[in-house]
Amino acid sequence: MKKAKQTGNRGDTATLLTHWQEAVPNDRLAHLVKDVSRAFVRALQMRLTQNGVSFGHWAFLRILWETDGLTQRELSDQAGVMEPTTFAAIKAMEKQGYVMRVRRPENKRKVYIHLTPKGRLLKSKLVPLAEEVNNIGIRGIKGADVATTRVTLLAILENLARDEMESATTSRRIPMSPRLPNDQSKAGLRGRNA
Repeated sequence: MKKAKQTGNRGDTATLLTHWQEAVPNDRLAHLVKDVSRAFVRALQMRLTQNGVSFGHWAFLRILWETDGLTQRELSDQAGVMEPTTFAAIKAMEKQGYVMRVRRPENKRKVYIHLTPKGRLLKSKLVPLAEEVNNIGIRGIKGADVATTRVTLLAILENLARDEMESATTSRRIPMSPRLPNDQSKAGLRGRNA
């Protein structure tokens, strides 16, 4: 494999590649998966920034493109973040004209988040950027290998979800994570929008 040129920025993708090729080629799989995820995030973040969209808003937009009109709590749960984080993001996205908050007459306590036409239009602009990043990530890799990797990662995720669910009934206790809403921690990781 060709050695990536380092740019000097600690934590950049080239530095991560060199780290894995030279320093710890056989380190734990969990670390490799984390670093691959960071590289995907960096690649998408660069593209979103060029289009004036914060990476922090990406998860919320993705969720709302699929299920518009969620409450702030539902949006927090699906994004896997705490409600104050969602509140701050929604406030910023509202200023940018991507979303609006609506209170319904039948329940004035709950605030529902709706995309504006401007927010809906972002989907056709931003989703292709995410697809581009995914295509770059698998460039030069055989389709069968990509399929095998997907099956393997899903099996790992299933194993870890099962372990977490089993831990809830043993002496090992997992504090409720803001990243795993109650219904998902009990029923597996269905519906995750990551």
